Amino acid sequence: MKSPKGLRLVVAGLAAALALTACSSSSTAGNSSSTTAASSSAAAAAPAVSGGASSSAPPSAAVSVPASSASAGAPAVSGGASSSASSSAAVSAPASSAGASGSTTASGSATAAGTVTAGDVKTPLVATNIPAGSTMAKIKASGKLRIGGSLDAPLLSQQNPATGKLEGFDAEIGQLLSTYIFGTPDKVEIVSAGTQTREALLQNHTADVVIQTYSITAARAKQVSFAGPYLETGLQIVVKKGTAGISTPADLAGKTVIAGSNTPAIDSIKKAAPSAKIVTFDDDPSCIQALQQGRGDAYVQGAEIIAGDLLNATDLKAVGSQFDVAPEGIGVPLNQPDMLAFTNTFLKGIIANGQWAKAWKDTFGSVGIPTPTPPTVGHAGS
Repeated sequence: MKSPKGLRLVVAGLAAALALTACSSSSTAGNSSSTTAASSSAAAAAPAVSGGASSSAPPSAAVSVPASSASAGAPAVSGGASSSASSSAAVSAPASSAGASGSTTASGSATAAGTVTAGDVKTPLVATNIPAGSTMAKIKASGKLRIGGSLDAPLLSQQNPATGKLEGFDAEIGQLLSTYIFGTPDKVEIVSAGTQTREALLQNHTADVVIQTYSITAARAKQVSFAGPYLETGLQIVVKKGTAGISTPADLAGKTVIAGSNTPAIDSIKKAAPSAKIVTFDDDPSCIQALQQGRGDAYVQGAEIIAGDLLNATDLKAVGSQFDVAPEGIGVPLNQPDMLAFTNTFLKGIIANGQWAKAWKDTFGSVGIPTPTPPTVGHAGS
């Protein structure tokens, strides 16, 4: 397989430059479902906040990031006729294949070797051969899909205070996975997760999966498995408006830098600026608040998270380009290879039939961020 050229995104409506890999096909996702929130002794609380705005502004930045390639496979899915459409914004990169272990078809079926249908965006994918006694069968029998995630992440997973429904890109991916298992998007139960508790939630089986911009790292892969990747993104530096002298990772030297606990940003800051003083907080809202209060000179976090933050934190700005691009996946318990393969096949299916792209357009697309090219499922952490 030829390596795809790097893709270039022009970000409209945000001060952050995003480099996220996604699907370039048009799709739909089941976003009309209600979602319940469950507390956990292992999980950090995540309060609901108001939804993000959908306004746009002139393009402010452009970045390049290479698309990825590889694959994985598993059980069958159902779907309709083949359908695809090109992305509508400033994106130039060839689309990646949905999986190298089998050819994409329009027949509405898939083999155990990993062939995934192109499908139809109006026909949500539903697994047709869940084996008796499997992890997936047990989840289906329980009547709910417990997802470790957030209730307060704009554009990603945020509870609408008016409707109680969960909205955002990660939220829609979870609803699509619910549909894949149950045939309906409304079987999701959110277990509030913090960056320090996600591994524990999977290890003690409080959550069935984690869908929360979960960066795939070698250290985490020793504790949990990762399906995907379903996103690839870099780290972004954020400062208060009016701040001068910080635009690159090296500029963080000697500064007090805020980072989320147990996030890849910590090692990246240490590598780029060894003399930086790193201050950590348990969740993204706490990090943003600390920066606004002047408890640090800068905050480093994933670009897709920053995109949501800047919708409301109008006193902050993203500076410089992204760095240390890394894949993000769906966390699965380490001892469940059947669920890992099942989730990889699900991701390949929603990329192939365009539902991934529709989830993107419903969320990031609503603030002018164009739909980029997808990573190939199975090439990292699984």
